[in-house]
Amino acid sequence: MRPQERLAVIQRCVVREMARLGQVFHPEGEVVRGPGTTAVAVREHPGDDGAGHVDLGFVLHLGRADAPVVWDCAAGLGKTEEEKLANAVKMWATTTASVLVELADGRGVHADRPDVPELPGWHAVQGPAAVFGFGNEQLATWLAEHRVLPALAPALRGELTGPGPVGVKLFLGGKAGDDVAEVRVGGEVSEAASAALRALDWPRGERLCWARLFVLLTAEPTMPGRTASAGAGAPAPMRVPAPAAARPRGLFARWREARRAGR
Repeated sequence: MRPQERLAVIQRCVVREMARLGQVFHPEGEVVRGPGTTAVAVREHPGDDGAGHVDLGFVLHLGRADAPVVWDCAAGLGKTEEEKLANAVKMWATTTASVLVELADGRGVHADRPDVPELPGWHAVQGPAAVFGFGNEQLATWLAEHRVLPALAPALRGELTGPGPVGVKLFLGGKAGDDVAEVRVGGEVSEAASAALRALDWPRGERLCWARLFVLLTAEPTMPGRTASAGAGAPAPMRVPAPAAARPRGLFARWREARRAGR
């Protein structure tokens, strides 16, 4: 598949997946434009295994030279390259784009805002875990019942600098005797956090099963810029407090919803 054909496929998939999150996006040149100043950028995945991989960057303030871009890569399986790309974008939307939508909307529909006192000064938005493979219910249940981010906090604290946002991606799984645990902070592998993740007692079964989880850390909870009405100034960032009384839905519940919806 030629680069432009590949780009067109990825952009179509981004439009479709963002619509499932209630967001209207449309291709515009090299990016996919969203509400206000948001957009999704696409870049070529390095290496020889790029056929089923996508590198997507969620732009919070398109047009600003210093605008933060939250990059993440995802892989998809399938019989054709188009099917692999579609599944990769779906994986990204389920785990990562859901977090960015929650950052903007603050309604607690697509992701959670857990309290993480172990990371003082930082606010977390955590998306649903995508669990796949054989016997995935056991691993999904463990993730729903355990607070993984606080357990990794001692290893993460030294790697968090600046106001953010900082993306933290967790990938874990495999099987007994052949497991994998990787934590990426801002796209770079954190050896300390990866070792801490591997040391946790998540279930290792006899058959292959994996999980992917994305968390966004910010020094202050802010909303991506939205287009102001004519003659009006740019809206000030909004603080979105977590609901005090309502118990947030667990990540496993979100995963089951996504599974039933064919995501």
